[in-house]
Amino acid sequence: LMLRRALRALSSSSTRSSTKQSRSMSATNSSVQAAPRVATDVIHSIKTREGAGFIVARPFPTRKLDQVDPFLMLDHMGPVTYGPGEAKGAPWHPHRGFETISYILQGEMQHRDSLGNRGTLRAGDVQWMTAGSGIIHDEEPSDGMKKLGGAVEGFQIWVNLPAKNKMMNPRYQDVSKDKIPTYKGDKFSVKVISGDFDGTKAVVDTVIPVTYLDVSAEKGAHIEYDIDEEHNAMVYLYRGEATVAGREAKMNDLVLLPVNNGKRLTIDVSAEGGARMLILAGKPINEPIARHGPFVMNTQEEIYEAFRDYQNGKLTQHKAQILSQTEHDTEFDPKTASIVQ
Repeated sequence: LMLRRALRALSSSSTRSSTKQSRSMSATNSSVQAAPRVATDVIHSIKTREGAGFIVARPFPTRKLDQVDPFLMLDHMGPVTYGPGEAKGAPWHPHRGFETISYILQGEMQHRDSLGNRGTLRAGDVQWMTAGSGIIHDEEPSDGMKKLGGAVEGFQIWVNLPAKNKMMNPRYQDVSKDKIPTYKGDKFSVKVISGDFDGTKAVVDTVIPVTYLDVSAEKGAHIEYDIDEEHNAMVYLYRGEATVAGREAKMNDLVLLPVNNGKRLTIDVSAEGGARMLILAGKPINEPIARHGPFVMNTQEEIYEAFRDYQNGKLTQHKAQILSQTEHDTEFDPKTASIVQ
């Protein structure tokens, strides 16, 4: 029944072409003046429900913005506070053809897949999951969080894979917060989840070049960051307000910084409480995209095949490789399960 419904839905959809150009980022302290990067738009997030009913702020994909090649989705979960027994997650579901990056700001989540892999993510931890040829997994609040409740907040970002990598063997990189490098600047700091910032390099291995930075800035901070001319870039505000490439942005806004619009990104923070934001950049893939629900491929036939494999129990062709894991030997405590205010 699920397959028949999916096929009927797919028959009215068409393969979408990924035509957006992009740029990535590399920090610099060079005195040479680079042309300023120009922001072309500020996207206001919509609120929608995901998984078992939790609320997310989503700047894309929406009717206004489909994707920012190679990024397919940006979801900001919460912030929300649950009582005992109220916390929600994303029960069993499949993926094929792309990567999911989960970054926890508040709370505690547990992950398991259909082939026996499992792990726990606490505040500050990251999971970089390459679904590749196929994963069926479950993302839920931990048993301790379900029992005690508490604040939940985090991000899930989807990154596309090139055609040559869509059927690669799955893999997990779970990285604890104390292993994520941090750059300290004047009135700001940067957690380097992937890529690098001014020589501070991430520990995550990416299939394609992707920069993922979490910036915490105080009032009066001025940040300059040179963007690789071959990459798309964007800045998402999740606390406070900031001026990004000359455009004013507030909480849940996404500032777009597309290709061929200069190099040097500038960010200024004048709000009393400072600001928190993500800087994202990646090299565009520029390939056709066929997308339906949890599957992202290049053709409609490949989407049909993914649904058939899922229905026939053939989606998970290989057990995911574990490249790194988190280790937590203490009980969940909602009073300390946060890296934000």
